Amino acid sequence: MNIGIDLGTANVLVHVEGRGIVIQEPSVVAVDDEGRIRAVGEEAREMIGRTPGNIHAIRPMKDGVIADYVITEAMLRFFINKAMAGRMRFRVQGPQVMISVPAGVTSVEKRAVKDAALKAGAREAYLIEEPLAAAIGANVPISGPSGNMVIDIGGGTSEIAVIALGGIVVSTSLRVGGTRIDEAIASYIRKKYNLMIGERTAEEVKIEIGTALPLERELSMEVRGRDLIAGLPRTIPITSSEVMEAIELPLQQLVAAVRSVLEQTPPELSSDIIDKGMVMSGGGALLRNIDKLLTQVTGVPCHVAENALNCVALGTGEALKHYDFFKKSLVQSF
Repeated sequence: MNIGIDLGTANVLVHVEGRGIVIQEPSVVAVDDEGRIRAVGEEAREMIGRTPGNIHAIRPMKDGVIADYVITEAMLRFFINKAMAGRMRFRVQGPQVMISVPAGVTSVEKRAVKDAALKAGAREAYLIEEPLAAAIGANVPISGPSGNMVIDIGGGTSEIAVIALGGIVVSTSLRVGGTRIDEAIASYIRKKYNLMIGERTAEEVKIEIGTALPLERELSMEVRGRDLIAGLPRTIPITSSEVMEAIELPLQQLVAAVRSVLEQTPPELSSDIIDKGMVMSGGGALLRNIDKLLTQVTGVPCHVAENALNCVALGTGEALKHYDFFKKSLVQSF
C-alpha cells in the first residue's frame, strides 16, 4: 500500500494510491499532563485556546520541521492507521510512505522525519522536497530541460524553487507562511484596538477578508476578542484594507525571496519562466490577489495552481507511484 503525506506545520494531508486524498486535518495533538494523547487533528484543533489546565493542544511541527519528535511520531501513527483503516490490516508489513519536507532542511531534520515515519509503522519511508512535490501535484512537466518556477506557501514555510530536468536548480526556503500572516493580523489588532484575539480568529479574518492588494469593493467583518484594558469581551469591525496593512511585512519578505530566486536563475531558465509564468500552490496561494502582487513586482506572470491546497499531497502520492522515475530527484536520507 502506498501512502503520500504532506506533513505540514498547519495541516496534514494523506494521499492513498487509488483513493486520492483521504485525510485533511490540522497538525495538532492534544496531550494531558501525563503525556497521554487525548485527541489528534480536527478534534484537537477545536481545543486550541479552550483546554482545561491539565490538557495542552500542541502543534508538533514548527516552520515545516519536527519540533516535538515523540508527538509527531504519535500523530503520524494515528494518520497512517486511519488511512489504512479496514484495509489490509491482515498484512504484516506496513505501507510504503512518501513524506514531503521543506527544501532547506538539514540532514538531522530529514533523518528525524524518516525515523518518525518508520517508528509510526511504515515499511519504507522516502522523502521528497516540497517544491518538487508541489510541481508534480500541479501537473507541471518537470522532467524536460525547460525551466519551471514553483512557489509553495504553506503554514510554516514558503518554498520557492526553479525546477528543470526533474531536479531543483535554485531554491530558497523561507520560514514565513500562513501562520506568520495570522500572527501579523493578531498583532495589528492588538496594537491598534487593544484587543486580544486567538489564532483561530486571526486565521478566519485572513480567509474571510484578507487580501494582498486593494480590492475594488472593500470587505469587512466583525472580530470578537478580549479587551486588554477592561479585560472584558468586545467586538470590533475590521476591513480588508486594514488586513492588507497588517500583513504587509510577511508579504514583503515573500516578494524579496521570490526576487532573490529569480536573480540566481540561469538566463536560459529565466526565459522559460517568463514564457510559462510562475505556479503557486499551498494554502497561502489562496490569499486574494497574491498572484497579482507577485506579477506586479516581478513582471513575470503568476497563476495559482488548480487544487492549490492539495498539490503537495498529490505530488507525494504520484512520486511514490512512479518511484523509479522520480528516484534520482528524491531527498537522500543520511
